[in-house]
Amino acid sequence: MATARDIMHPGVTCVRSDDTAANAARMMAELNVGCLPICGAEDDKIKGMVTDRDLVISVMANGKDPEHYTVDRLPQGHLILADANEDAEVTIAKMRQAQVHRVPVIDEDRLVGIIALADVARQMPEPATGELVESISQP
Repeated sequence: MATARDIMHPGVTCVRSDDTAANAARMMAELNVGCLPICGAEDDKIKGMVTDRDLVISVMANGKDPEHYTVDRLPQGHLILADANEDAEVTIAKMRQAQVHRVPVIDEDRLVGIIALADVARQMPEPATGELVESISQP
């Protein structure tokens, strides 16, 4: 059985919790990604996730100044995490249940990677990908 570590994309870059929305957007553009984990400014532990959609909806559309609005002020729901050693099917079930496209992967308290829908599509059997897409697409 594949583990979360087997299907994750390693080498994730965090945006610090005290960084601005503008800096997060620049990082996303530079890294060509649609989300970044938010890590603590002092302890480097994962605190949440910021997506390009968060920046548009919560910052830009609400007239906030992205050069002064810090990412720790973005609304955060319950953070879904995958343990690096858990079965990949367990991770995919978490993604389906929470209807998320991406999930950070931790080993103990350390962020080691991220699993995105594309990683599932590349690494897992087709039915797993189809079920995940269907679940995520539900209103």
